[in-house]
Amino acid sequence: MKIEQAERLKQLPPYLFQEIDKAKNKAIQEGRPVISLGVGDPDTPTPDFIVKKLQEAVLDPSTHRYALDQGLKALRVAMANWYERRFGIAMDPETEILPLMGSKDGVAHIPLAFVNPGDTVLASNPGYPPYISGGIFVGAKVHMMPLLKKNGFLPDLSKIKAVALKRARLMHINYPNNPTGAVCDLKFYEDVRDFAQKHNIIVCSDAAYSEVASEGTRVYSYFEADRKKETGIEFHSLSKTFNMTGWRIGMAVGNKDVLAGLAKVKSNIDSGIFTAVQYAGIEALNRADEVKSRMNAIYNARRDAICDGLNRIGWKVEKPKGAFYVWIPVLKGYDSISMAKAMLERADIVVTPGSGFGKYGEGYIRMALTVDVPKFDEAVARIKKAFF
Repeated sequence: MKIEQAERLKQLPPYLFQEIDKAKNKAIQEGRPVISLGVGDPDTPTPDFIVKKLQEAVLDPSTHRYALDQGLKALRVAMANWYERRFGIAMDPETEILPLMGSKDGVAHIPLAFVNPGDTVLASNPGYPPYISGGIFVGAKVHMMPLLKKNGFLPDLSKIKAVALKRARLMHINYPNNPTGAVCDLKFYEDVRDFAQKHNIIVCSDAAYSEVASEGTRVYSYFEADRKKETGIEFHSLSKTFNMTGWRIGMAVGNKDVLAGLAKVKSNIDSGIFTAVQYAGIEALNRADEVKSRMNAIYNARRDAICDGLNRIGWKVEKPKGAFYVWIPVLKGYDSISMAKAMLERADIVVTPGSGFGKYGEGYIRMALTVDVPKFDEAVARIKKAFF
């Protein structure tokens, strides 16, 4: 019997991370002292008060049954309260909040609700791979919006071709940005709002890193520009804010009609977030301020260690204002893949090649701020020895 994958799978971009992961595991098996800066997975444990709430909830047999698709009302209320405290915008817990199994759940599934074969999805590039794969899975054309240094890693909306706009249904934007670490100002969101209204495009604002920013940096919500919630939705995640990547809990907020479409898709795909995790999520959101400043202090110290260290040895790097990644131009003579391979082979350091985030990521590597400061100091020393 011949097993052949569907055409949609064949259209997916090469998964470069898999090869890097294989090389990393091989190096570890050989006993090499690998410093892994490749995956954006927080190394700091989930706060104790969240873990204790999960332990308490999981002992209650009522949490062991199917969860409601919309999630506990108490969770939606906690999400709405957090959003209003954080951004000053009220969200109706009944119609304008939808719990997700991580923001990736919403990002990947939203095209199923609103995009038909032959339609166009506008995707930031470099960017989170599901912006592209979600469009491919529904038979859409994916139009890349380049994020270039000269534009502050913001898409130039005026450069989007008319042929792409003719059938454009969704636009994916992401600030603070993965992988570049860029942030945007309110004017950018206002421009996106006006653009979306003019061309009848649903905006999908990925704000998974909204709580991770350098000191003094203001991070806006898209709905501070679109206060009437007319043009789209915004995704948030507890993963990065509370070190809960494996727990799979996040939310989409905003336009009630867009959320209703996503909710209809999800009701046919999953059965909701494990109820005990929902109770833990409530506890996390209610005590968010206890976590944010502590985690940002940790990331800022790590950001300074690697950026100052690399600049000191002659590798010119700009400090990112948001997220917990450093977007680094490759050294002369390398492309992103050969740079990543050389970092592992010559310095036992795992990084992610920029091309893994799309065409416009070429020429860069990404380092995640997911090891402690002494490891970054060691990484700088190894890089200096290997390349300088």
